Amino acid sequence: MKLPIVNHKDYFAKIGDDHRFPINKFGGLADYLLKMKLVKSFYTPYPCSYLTLKRAHSESYIKHIKNKTLDEKSVKKIGFPLVDSVVKRSLVATGGTVLASKLAINYGLACNTAGGSHHANFDGGAGYCVFNDVAVAAQYLLHRGLAGKILILDLDVHQGNGNSDIFRENRNVFTFSMHSKTNYPAKKSISDLDVELEDNIEDKDYLKILKFYLRQLNDENFDFVFYIAGVDIHFNDRLGKLKVTDDGIRKRDEIVTENFFSKGVPLCGVLGGGYNKDSEKLVELHSYLHQSCAKLI
Repeated sequence: MKLPIVNHKDYFAKIGDDHRFPINKFGGLADYLLKMKLVKSFYTPYPCSYLTLKRAHSESYIKHIKNKTLDEKSVKKIGFPLVDSVVKRSLVATGGTVLASKLAINYGLACNTAGGSHHANFDGGAGYCVFNDVAVAAQYLLHRGLAGKILILDLDVHQGNGNSDIFRENRNVFTFSMHSKTNYPAKKSISDLDVELEDNIEDKDYLKILKFYLRQLNDENFDFVFYIAGVDIHFNDRLGKLKVTDDGIRKRDEIVTENFFSKGVPLCGVLGGGYNKDSEKLVELHSYLHQSCAKLI
């Protein structure tokens, strides 16, 4: 069978041609996956409902986003203009991760072609993250009784501070973040397990550290995994400080997906960050997640 992959045309938003966030990568990735024949057609998500959103975000914040009434300082912190297409994108991308998580329950593996907005916390967004799609989806699975012990495995170059904040008191969700020690956010939150990496780390040491902590995580008997597969660990990323190569990212994704799939633990993969100067290379790097999963299913 084909890997279930979720995509929506509204993952693109009108944020301005000169914006530093590479919004075109979402459409580019969808085209690339079709070209690679990893998928014949995508699962299409609905916008995330208010009831589902409010399990991970305050009612006040959700209303301000939907009504585009968020104060200027909070909008600046997010980094996107609060326009209709950004609101729509935030809702469908979050709905996409919820859908992908349900598909992962059914098929063992599933991926979104967006998601990983790990800087958004209960009361607000930050760092190009409006709604925290992984946190919303994790709460959805817990509420529906579809999972009982969830791991959020965050390998983005930036710490997943939103997830650690949201789930600080929740013993049903374990937050793991392996990230650059000196990168954004300047003030780190406290995850259940944080692994801080020194600048300029290369493939060999990066993968050695990852394997070491995966062995520890395997002892926890998680029954669901959200994998935030940020590619901003790449040596040519504009916002990264590490020196991981193309091959290092491919091997990382293969190691993670095979580790949990071989143990029968459902895994939902989401993109996370990626700001490579080369747009075609960025799409290729993001596709390694989907390629790694497709080999297994």
